[in-house]
Amino acid sequence: MDRGRGVARRPKLAARYRVWIATIRAAIGELVAATVRVRKQGKGTFVSLHGQQRNIYQFFHVNRRNATMRIDDTLKATIGELTRPGKGILAADESQPTITKRFKALGIESTEETRRNYRSLLFTAQGAEKYLSGVILFEETLGQNSDDGTALPEVLTRRGILAGIKVDKGTTPLPNAPGDLITQGLDGLTERLQAYKTHGVRFAKWREVYGITDRNPTALGIKANAEVLARYAAICQQEGIVPIVEPEVLIDGDHSIERCHEVSGAVLHAVFDALHRHRVILEGMVLKPNMVLPGNKSLSKAGPEEVATATLDVLRRNVPAAVPTINFLSGGQGPEDATANLNAMNAMYPRAPWVLSFSYARALQDPAMRAWGGRAENVPAAQKIFCHRVRMNALARDGKWTPEMERAAPVAT
Repeated sequence: MDRGRGVARRPKLAARYRVWIATIRAAIGELVAATVRVRKQGKGTFVSLHGQQRNIYQFFHVNRRNATMRIDDTLKATIGELTRPGKGILAADESQPTITKRFKALGIESTEETRRNYRSLLFTAQGAEKYLSGVILFEETLGQNSDDGTALPEVLTRRGILAGIKVDKGTTPLPNAPGDLITQGLDGLTERLQAYKTHGVRFAKWREVYGITDRNPTALGIKANAEVLARYAAICQQEGIVPIVEPEVLIDGDHSIERCHEVSGAVLHAVFDALHRHRVILEGMVLKPNMVLPGNKSLSKAGPEEVATATLDVLRRNVPAAVPTINFLSGGQGPEDATANLNAMNAMYPRAPWVLSFSYARALQDPAMRAWGGRAENVPAAQKIFCHRVRMNALARDGKWTPEMERAAPVAT
């Protein structure tokens, strides 16, 4: 950066000094804030051209070791909050088409206001903060306020709940892999993450889906989806955002639990191979997988003990112990089934190397959504039902849930 010439592009500087782009951005930002014009003089050194001064600014940010330590500390702090004892994550990141479909089934009109009312109901439920460490938001929610005018992400922050964000842009058919899908949204992800951070977002989520048939998922589909997940995770960590990596083997179909076991193992093996290639910090990520289950159209059903055994077998073979937490998706299970299966895992495998927790959407929300029905007078009852559901799963996270506890569930009137 010589006198009279502009600063080199930040990606080039990051590559040249082998540091995160966020580190370069922070270093240059500090210089700009100090109204200092700079040029490069030696590795990691910026020389002031402000007036007649020649002050030397040696930024420890432009040092690979220190920069990595700063990112690691940020990720570690977020992971520490997400894995607090007795807590899990609420997925409230349904896209507009998805939540519209769920509302329509209950006769609720889907408008920006009804969506705001519903999510505000969840986020302001008294007592839920005892059992939730984080909530995954949809982008629309970032700009919405509660009834008292407080931004919804701020509502969560004030209650000690971290705000996360869904960042993928949905699926599209994968070329040359009939029946497989691939998720879009990597373009512009860095800039979007930077914008989300201004709303207090600390973690993100990206979902890849794998349907099971006699031919699917294909080898190409498994490898391509793993590559996308790893690229997303690396970008998040570069920005100091903890990535939730969600490879979902779908429950749809008549496949057996053995077939789900086979596919889930292949998917997780490919995902962690890709994460390793992209140098993703395993200690700074959350894995959000499916449980190993028979298809929802299968004639054979599996009890909690069988699900727990099959799921833990796949995890132990494919998930490194360095991963701090596994927060399962519910994936179409009924609310009590999802709770019972999570409870069985923690009761049967109390010494698993990971936290085994939840990151449910429908399994936490469905009873409350039905009780609410789009009517303001039903909000208190719906909030009680929601709090009961999150409490049941917090108990299951510790293997302390029993079916008898469900008898005390509040009932909508």
